[in-house]
Amino acid sequence: MRLRRVVPDLNLKIDDDDFTLFGLPRRYALDPAALDAHWRMLQAQVHPDRHASGGVAAQRVAMQWAVRVNEAYRRLKDPLRRGAYLCELGGAPIDAHSNTAMPKALLHQQMEWREALEDARGVADVEQLDEQVARHQAEQLGLLADLIDRDADLPAAAAQVRALMFLARLRDDIHHRLEALDA
Repeated sequence: MRLRRVVPDLNLKIDDDDFTLFGLPRRYALDPAALDAHWRMLQAQVHPDRHASGGVAAQRVAMQWAVRVNEAYRRLKDPLRRGAYLCELGGAPIDAHSNTAMPKALLHQQMEWREALEDARGVADVEQLDEQVARHQAEQLGLLADLIDRDADLPAAAAQVRALMFLARLRDDIHHRLEALDA
């Protein structure tokens, strides 16, 4: 059962990409406030409580749409996931499980950061490393934005996404180390 049949004034299509679903241009750079506003509007339309009078089937369809809207929102809100999604939409798959190629410079930098994390003796050392990696990550996200929006170079953007995935894992490891030191 389609939500449109249950809620005739709602014009959602299951095969819409996330950008179309949210009424946003298919670009890396997006207005976070517009994304949040569209999410609230869509959630208000598809929330299962709003369709309680329509019966069990209407609520089930509304729940499916609520899940779809929330998944799309999380994907678009996260810069790395949004970049990966745009690459996939544009025919440049990330293939993170089978393609782990990274530039040598990043591999060396990654090894240095991991050694620094192992050698860190206190919270201040780990926080300083986190700040350094966060700055690099922000720079690399800026490069990703340029590769997608300015250059339309999706194969290079896919490689950039893979490199950023390594940085995200490193930041996770840094945060776990900080939690362990704080405990």
